[in-house]
Amino acid sequence: MNTSIIRNAIANKEVIEFTYQGYPRVAEPHVYGIKAGKRKILVYQIGGLTSSGKIPDWRLVNIDEISGLRVIKDQKFAGPREYHEANYKDWDTIIASAK
Repeated sequence: MNTSIIRNAIANKEVIEFTYQGYPRVAEPHVYGIKAGKRKILVYQIGGLTSSGKIPDWRLVNIDEISGLRVIKDQKFAGPREYHEANYKDWDTIIASAK
């Protein structure tokens, strides 16, 4: 997976879409980094589907399980959202953040 798409989307506050665990997702990428030794992104999912049915909501996504990642042209988000401190705890390394 080319993670430059994720880094650029975070830097430019661009909404992304992808498939994860068999569900199409539309999300704002907020943090990209390494957590528990795996490449992950913290997203605020604003559209698509989930197994829980809870949208909008925060999701921690394993990058190696993403497919079909793309930036949605001309759709941006305002910037950081309110989050629970737990979302930002215990990262091994934060590579990019909208914070």
